[in-house]
Amino acid sequence: MFQLAIPWSEFFIRAVCVYLFLLIGLRTLGKKQTAQMTPFDFVLLLVVSNAVQNSMNGGDNSLVGGIFSAATLMLLNYFISWAVFKNKKLEELVEGKPEFIIRAGKLDLDVLKSEYLTMMDLEAAIRQYGCESMNEVEWAVLENNGMITVKKKQ
Repeated sequence: MFQLAIPWSEFFIRAVCVYLFLLIGLRTLGKKQTAQMTPFDFVLLLVVSNAVQNSMNGGDNSLVGGIFSAATLMLLNYFISWAVFKNKKLEELVEGKPEFIIRAGKLDLDVLKSEYLTMMDLEAAIRQYGCESMNEVEWAVLENNGMITVKKKQ
C-alpha cells in the first residue's frame, strides 16, 4: 500500500507528459468541445481518463503513488495557471482567444467551420439572447470557454 513500484521521479515525468498531452489535445479540439459537452464527449472524456491512468502510474497502484501523481498534476496545473496569468502570449496559446462569429450583422462562415460550430448551435445561442433570427444580431462572439455571447441590434 505504501511501497512504490517505480521511482518517484518516474511518477513526476509520467504525470507531466500525460498532463501536457491532454492539455494540447483538448486545446486542439476547439472551444465548442469544452463548453458544450454532449454525451459522446463525456464518454470520450471518461475513456481517455481511463486510458491515460496506466501511463501515469506505470502499473503502480500504491496509495503513495496515487497521491504523488495527483499532487504532481495539481502543482503543474497551478504553475501553468500562474504562467498563463503572467504571459499574454502563453494565455492565447493555452486558452485561445475570442472570435467573432457575427460582426456588424455579417456571419463569418470560416469561424463556424474552424470551430466546428453548426448553424443550429449558433441559432440556439441567438435565441438564448432573445433574438429570433440573425438579422437581429449586431455581433456574436465565441468566447474562450466555448460559450457564445450575443449583442442585439438597437
